[in-house]
Amino acid sequence: MRVHIIIHAPFEKPGIIESWAISKGHDLSSTHTYKGGKLPDVTTMDFLVIMGGPQSPTEIDKYPYLRDEITLAKQAVEQNKAVLGVCLGAQIIGESLGATTERSPNKEIGVFSIHLTKDGEADAIFKMFPKSFDVMHWHNDMPGLSQGAKLLAYSEGCPRQVVKYSDRVYGLQCHMEMTTELIKGMVEHCAKDLKPGQYVQGGEKLLENSMVDINQKMISILDYLADVVAKKPITEGA
Repeated sequence: MRVHIIIHAPFEKPGIIESWAISKGHDLSSTHTYKGGKLPDVTTMDFLVIMGGPQSPTEIDKYPYLRDEITLAKQAVEQNKAVLGVCLGAQIIGESLGATTERSPNKEIGVFSIHLTKDGEADAIFKMFPKSFDVMHWHNDMPGLSQGAKLLAYSEGCPRQVVKYSDRVYGLQCHMEMTTELIKGMVEHCAKDLKPGQYVQGGEKLLENSMVDINQKMISILDYLADVVAKKPITEGA
C-alpha cells in the first residue's frame, strides 16, 4: 500500500505512524510543505496522512500552501482514498469538505482523557476502545463539522476531538502518534506554548507520560483504515 504523509514542521514528525508503515512494508513517502515541497498527484497514493503543525487554516494567507493541501485532501476523499488527519491535518480535512476551522474553547497540552459520543461507541474503529481513554493533546484550534460528519469524541477542554467524515476519512484533533522522543522535541521547540493553564501540563510532566497505550490505539486506527483500502468499500456502521 502507498502511504503519503504531509509534514508541517521538523519537530512534528509522524512518530508511530512512520514506524507502523515501515513495519507493515508499505511504500512510504512524504512532503514537507513548509519547506516548499511539491505535493504529489493523488493517484500516486492509497492512504493520505496529514500531520499537525504550528500553522492554522484560520491564517491561510500566512500559509498559502495549505490551500494545495486542502485541494489534495478533497481529491483523496473524492477518489475513496483513506485519509487521516492529525490536529492541523484534521482541520484541513474539514476545510476540504466545506467546514470552517474554529478556535477551541481551551488550549490543551498534555495527556488528558477524551470521551466517546454515542456515534463513537458505535463506530467501527472506536467501539474497540474504552468509552473514555487518554490521548496526547497540543492544540489551540479544532476542526469544523462538514455536512454528514459525525462527532465521535470530545474532551473536557475541547468539544471536537475525533471526527468521522466517512468510513475511511477521520480527523483526530488529539495526538496518538507522538512518542516520548517527539514530545521532548515539542517541549524544546514550542516552550512558549507551555504557559500555565487549566489543560496545560508543564514540560517535566509532559515527559513523564507513557505513550505506549496511546500509540497502540493509533496503530489500531491505522490497521483498520489500511484494511478498508485493501477491501471493497464498506457500508456505514459495518
